[in-house]
Amino acid sequence: AQQGRVREKTYGKQKIYFADQEQLPAASDAELRGLDGEIAARSAQLQALQQSCRHIEAELKDLNSSMTTPEMAKEVEALRKDCASYTEKLERIKSATNHVTPEEKEKVCREQQLYHREWRRRKRMATELLDAILEGYPKSKKQFFEEVGIETDEEHGVVLPA
Repeated sequence: AQQGRVREKTYGKQKIYFADQEQLPAASDAELRGLDGEIAARSAQLQALQQSCRHIEAELKDLNSSMTTPEMAKEVEALRKDCASYTEKLERIKSATNHVTPEEKEKVCREQQLYHREWRRRKRMATELLDAILEGYPKSKKQFFEEVGIETDEEHGVVLPA
């Protein structure tokens, strides 16, 4: 600093030293344009390298997340065992002799519909009859059901099937 090659600035208790730029040669406009062109070329090169790096990193991530050859062989073997067990199960089902014929299935469905309609009809009749009795009954519906001993479907969680 005493020789004049380095300058000194004091900010409170701190001292900052920096090179004296007046002693450096001034660059011409041609040199500055050349340096600016070099900076632009290097920036473009940097952009291209960064993009290439991102692409390679993405590819590396994909490769790291994929299965290795031994893992793939184990997976294939496990799938083959599953396939064999399912094939065996299918053969047992096909060879079973207690199949339900379409006619039996249709008969059961018709009976179920018949019983369902009858259930709804009887429930509606009972509800209408109880409502008629309750019109002249002095106590509540719940008290009437308790005295008579009526249990409803709702008390037991029974719902009419759709």
